[in-house]
Amino acid sequence: MIWLIGSKGMLGSEVARQLTQNKFEFTGTDKEVDITNPDALESYEKSIITSFYDLDKNIPEDKKKINWIINCSAYTNVDKAEDEPELAQKLNAEGVLNIARLARKIGAKLIHISTDYVFNGEATTPYTEDMAKQATGVYGRTKAEGEDYIEKEMVQYYILRTAWLYGFDGKNFVYTITRAMNEHDGIKVVNDQFGTPTCAVDLAKAIITVIKKNENAKDIISTPTYGIYHFTDEGQTSWYDFATEIYKYGKKFKRITSPCEITPCTSAEYPSKVKRPAYSVLSKEKIKQEFGLKIPSWQKSLKQFMKDKRFLVK
Repeated sequence: MIWLIGSKGMLGSEVARQLTQNKFEFTGTDKEVDITNPDALESYEKSIITSFYDLDKNIPEDKKKINWIINCSAYTNVDKAEDEPELAQKLNAEGVLNIARLARKIGAKLIHISTDYVFNGEATTPYTEDMAKQATGVYGRTKAEGEDYIEKEMVQYYILRTAWLYGFDGKNFVYTITRAMNEHDGIKVVNDQFGTPTCAVDLAKAIITVIKKNENAKDIISTPTYGIYHFTDEGQTSWYDFATEIYKYGKKFKRITSPCEITPCTSAEYPSKVKRPAYSVLSKEKIKQEFGLKIPSWQKSLKQFMKDKRFLVK
């Protein structure tokens, strides 16, 4: 049994779909189970075991358990976190600590989603998993603290850092910029911040692979190494070039129906409460080697995303 926390968010919704497609038994929760309340987490865990494993299934008592917890929940509004540091701290750090402690208590493995914002964005080559964390804002600092709690409390965990995430369910850059292109004859997009767009479909597939590889391991030696991994789609780009690619596919698949001029600009022209990473490309060599992943280019995944019938600007 798998417990998917944050099941109604952009990534969580995609993970839920793929768990269903892969015929995994799972339960999903969102805001109705408060991760900042340890008692609420424990109460739900007990209730789902009681309700799911009924007597008719004739399952041995030692098999009636949650084997995996996937945590897709988070406070993700980077700018707003500066005004709500206590809430960001509760969700991104304290809540994660509660989840890690429960996972350890019930013997469940944990998959936790983290972010490129744990770094300061001043590197010039892709960040590796062992590079020092130097977050510059509340969001990044609280996510980094959540990672630290997991490392302190657990052994059987996989932390997957990702970046520039977009998906079918919820607000994201692709939907926002597509709407803007349809509503305006010209827009400005920053061209001095570099990273890698990542489709939630691809990240969800990686999560499924992590579970399958672990479950199929015959012994401790063949079990994929626990720890921190990076996952994004392949390649790198700027927000401006990302936007121009969105425009290209938007016109091709009739998601954008009017002409729009895209003009590059600097980050200084769009001041924010948090210093945005100038460079947040993540190295994926570790996860590719450990799990044998073949990761698509960000351009290929974007094309498939915008072509898909589920594409719906919200």
